[in-house]
Amino acid sequence: TERNFRCKAGEIDLIAIDPAHKLVFVEVRFRASNRFGGALSSVTPNKQRRIRNAASYYLLTHPQYAAYYCRFDVIALSKDKRSDGVEVNWIKAAFV
Repeated sequence: TERNFRCKAGEIDLIAIDPAHKLVFVEVRFRASNRFGGALSSVTPNKQRRIRNAASYYLLTHPQYAAYYCRFDVIALSKDKRSDGVEVNWIKAAFV
């Protein structure tokens, strides 16, 4: 439904509705290497808190979604060392 939602509480990369009618807040992370930890490890507890706060604000300002079950996903993208491509790891319900 939306990309790059921003408010004072934080930012959400993607907001979508899945086929089961769940409102999904998605954090997308990319890392070219795992030298300082991978893309998934960069979604720290502090980052999770900011995403949850932004999601709460989104629900306050979009009452049409108030009754939806919400889920927080992470899409972790990393450079595939074997093929020069990108490895995609989609973690559904990555945090609560």
